[in-house]
Amino acid sequence: MSDKSYTYQSIAQAVQDQGIDTMFGLMGDANLFMVDHYVRACGATFVPVSYEGSAVLMALAYSHVSGKMGVATVTHGPALTNCVTALTEGARGHIPMVLLAGDTPVMNPQNLQNIDQRELVKVTGAGFEQVRSPATAAHDVAHAFYRARVEKRPIVLNMPADFMWEEVGHEKTVFKAFGAPAYVPEGDDLDAAIGMVASAKRPVILAGGGAIDARDKLIKLADRLEAPLATTLKAKGLFNGHAYNMDIFGTLSTPAAYEVIDKADCIVCFGASLHHFTTDKGALMKGKRVVQVNDTVAEVSKNYHADAALVADAGLTADNFLYWLDEAEIPPSGFTGELDMAALTAHPPAKAKDTSDGYVNFVHALERLEEVLPKDRILTTDGGRFMTEVWCRISAPDPRSFIVTANFGSIGLGLQEAIGAGFAAPDRPVVLFTGDGGFMMGGINEFNTAVRMKQDLIVIVANDSAYGAEHIQFLDRSMDPGLSMFDWPSFADVATALGGKGVAVTSAEELEQAITAIETRDAPLLIELRLDPNDVPRMRI
Repeated sequence: MSDKSYTYQSIAQAVQDQGIDTMFGLMGDANLFMVDHYVRACGATFVPVSYEGSAVLMALAYSHVSGKMGVATVTHGPALTNCVTALTEGARGHIPMVLLAGDTPVMNPQNLQNIDQRELVKVTGAGFEQVRSPATAAHDVAHAFYRARVEKRPIVLNMPADFMWEEVGHEKTVFKAFGAPAYVPEGDDLDAAIGMVASAKRPVILAGGGAIDARDKLIKLADRLEAPLATTLKAKGLFNGHAYNMDIFGTLSTPAAYEVIDKADCIVCFGASLHHFTTDKGALMKGKRVVQVNDTVAEVSKNYHADAALVADAGLTADNFLYWLDEAEIPPSGFTGELDMAALTAHPPAKAKDTSDGYVNFVHALERLEEVLPKDRILTTDGGRFMTEVWCRISAPDPRSFIVTANFGSIGLGLQEAIGAGFAAPDRPVVLFTGDGGFMMGGINEFNTAVRMKQDLIVIVANDSAYGAEHIQFLDRSMDPGLSMFDWPSFADVATALGGKGVAVTSAEELEQAITAIETRDAPLLIELRLDPNDVPRMRI
């Protein structure tokens, strides 16, 4: 090759200029030369996937766990249409990442894979950025990264294939993403919010995914108020270890927590959009004042209209509340003194009744797995009726170590995100809980990717041989659930065939054998829990 520089090289170098050393993707006509240069000349890591949408999901998880920008690349047309669900998942979850998507040659509108990619991206909620010309490629890459950071969503950078071999001169370009926190130091809205907090007799502090960096400040406010601490699902694990941590607030709360929430007279919410699972469709907020603090105006009153709302940073606002409580010498509420925290956080244990032959009790299995799974794990969950019990009974070290793939209500996204999490934290084990339908939809595509990339991955498949949510609906209407049931292959055998290790669990005794396999694993491990479809707990929604 000559000393000439080409657009594909400039794009690859521009990605490295942003400080990115890992890219997930699938090569095709429009991106293969860029990927090759990124690996061979830039010395970076490329993770080859089996299905294009998987690359986006891996990048989303990488971004969530590492705090760095996740990057994926695919080629044009059907490659990008295969990313629609994943992009929607990322947009709904407000997760920044960049997708470098090829486009068919501008000079060839009759290309078989041609599609209006801007319009396609628009429907997902992701942002679209066009490589305007070969000469602007590095600038356009930098701007895509900037937009992803400040808009907190995926940005698709559109790269026409016929630009790639145009000669260019590369100039390093990086745009600083300004992140000064929003702050409300004074005003009627602030006065109203402080008044509600100060007058509360039984307050609860609730933290959502937008407040996970304000942990210490929220704890100081809660301790000053003598208020229990709770989280939304996305902030699961934020207050681990605190004496008055009541865990998840909402439909995933324990029966005792529901009673405490009912007694509360003020819910002070930080970084939460107050989704109807959090509020139980508003029922948990009735008869009490609700103060909402969120730094994104579109999230304020998006799902629930609070009594006082501030568009502001969670930590700075907690400090502000604390200052005015001290200035006014407001006494603590004493609410935490009334609480039995052990009862408040105890979910009902496994049923004592015998489980049918050939099956393991799901709740018992979760309780044992909680005891033995690696404590420093990253917990990832797929979608399905099994997931709410997992969310309640399997702990995560902190919110960045917990990945929910339910922003779009899809199944089949979990294993791909588990692999992305593994690359974000290569020294930590990743645990994935998935269902049988979800594994067949997405996991089976990428389990071998985890094997090839030598991931420390433990996959637990909750196999009830059915699409569980639909199975329940048929039964509730006294209808035959047969169409929702499937005679799947042995997932344990499939995992072994794909290069990992599979273990089938059909009894409590076999569960103990699977636990031994966890302790001695040396490759991606899949544990298949065979469940009675008529004995799986209902979803807590």
